[in-house]
Amino acid sequence: MARADDYHSFEREIDSWRIRKKNQTDDRKSYDEVFDKQNLMRIYKLFSDGVMDRFDFPISTGKEGNVFRASTNSGTMLAVKIYRTSTGTFSDMWKYIAGDPRFRGLPTNRRRLIPAWAKKEFLNLGLLYRAGVRVPQPIVQHENIIVMEYIGDEVEPARQLRYVELEDPEGTARTIFEYMKLSYQKAKLVHCDMSEFNVLMLDQEPVIIDVGQGVLVQHPNAEEWLQRDVFNMVKFFKKYGISVDAKDSLKEIKGK
Repeated sequence: MARADDYHSFEREIDSWRIRKKNQTDDRKSYDEVFDKQNLMRIYKLFSDGVMDRFDFPISTGKEGNVFRASTNSGTMLAVKIYRTSTGTFSDMWKYIAGDPRFRGLPTNRRRLIPAWAKKEFLNLGLLYRAGVRVPQPIVQHENIIVMEYIGDEVEPARQLRYVELEDPEGTARTIFEYMKLSYQKAKLVHCDMSEFNVLMLDQEPVIIDVGQGVLVQHPNAEEWLQRDVFNMVKFFKKYGISVDAKDSLKEIKGK
């Protein structure tokens, strides 16, 4: 009975978020998609398994899913990413998973793709974390839900690179390119969406996020997407007057 009471208490908290969003149609719609009956049961399983004890507040709403801060009774703060099963970016997701040997034979339907995508991001986080790339430490993945280290403080999440005034732009650029090198040479992974949107700044230190689209280096498009990643970061740091040669950076990243 206690567990049932806990579940209904959680449902009431989610409903209160929906009410607060009643005048924001897009946010309300995404909440309804994220917190359908199936996802509520999956989230509650994570509660029952002791992974987390409560949801604190929403962090972000993306085109594929929502991120929330959660916490445990011991005070550990977590980030919970929930992919929407009704996402409209099915074709975009498929091109990043179709050539991955870890997911051979995956049927081309949304019902199977979304949990596989969440697993892919979880695996990628693990590869990068073990390679020494600063990413949120992965905790657990269950179906379309990933629980990971929360990047931020008790008041607010860390801000994206694009919103932070850098104290040492050159040092930040060096660190990010070093992480791309570690990703390629040690994790054998290409991010495929490196930009100022997918780097958080925690106490002036970059943290790489949103690695679900990352592909292994043997993927047939890995070279093309690595070049795009490098170009994106070279372009961003130009606004700080930092000149980075894209070709030289590519050679350094690949160790050639």
